[in-house]
Amino acid sequence: MPRYCIKLEYDGTPFAGWQRQADALSVQQVVEEAIEKMSGETVAIQAAGRTDSGVHALGQVVSFDLSRKWDAFRIREALNFHTKPHPVAIVEAAAVPDSFEARFSAIGRHYEYRILSRRGRPALDDHRVWHCPMALDADAMHAAAQLILGKHDFTTFRASECQAKSPEKTLDRLDVSREGETIVVRASARSFLHSQVRSMVGSLKLVGEGKWTPREFRAALDARDRARCGPLAPPEGLYLVRVDY
Repeated sequence: MPRYCIKLEYDGTPFAGWQRQADALSVQQVVEEAIEKMSGETVAIQAAGRTDSGVHALGQVVSFDLSRKWDAFRIREALNFHTKPHPVAIVEAAAVPDSFEARFSAIGRHYEYRILSRRGRPALDDHRVWHCPMALDADAMHAAAQLILGKHDFTTFRASECQAKSPEKTLDRLDVSREGETIVVRASARSFLHSQVRSMVGSLKLVGEGKWTPREFRAALDARDRARCGPLAPPEGLYLVRVDY
């Protein structure tokens, strides 16, 4: 059966996350229903990452099989028609080898987390940033972030419901920079634990506020104790930006 790959962007605000659910609308449901309307086939799609409720994507990758060959341009155009009026857009579509799997073929995942650090609340970016109405020291946050790069046991920054076999991950990048009133945290790894990025960002905010030092941030990691994690950052500031293959 021919296999296809599509790249999506979506606003996660109205969805109960990526994964299909019995009693709530998910991004997976919207995409699978669009494929069925296009092809007449019921398919199960595989995504590079299962984003949580409220989390956005600029470069989610999905793979699926169809019983016959389709032109990639037609797939993109048809799916963009059938996903309306939901905030889901197919940016690219392509035929791929049978060995390609959106989840298991990935060699790198890149996330961004956006914090609006100003007193006034957002209007245009409501539900797309974490509004923190206080000053944050981005330089201190970046210095702390550099202390946890590499391979570690990330139990402290792992959700209790995480299903990964091991808490060990290799964090390739965790950069913090200020862009005007917005603080952007960029994280890269082959894969992440459930809620790992939001957990790290919530703890980095404590550093930015001066409540933790960079060394205390590193000590929280070394404790391998979920109770040592700072408050979990809300989902609306998180974006799956790119997946590497």
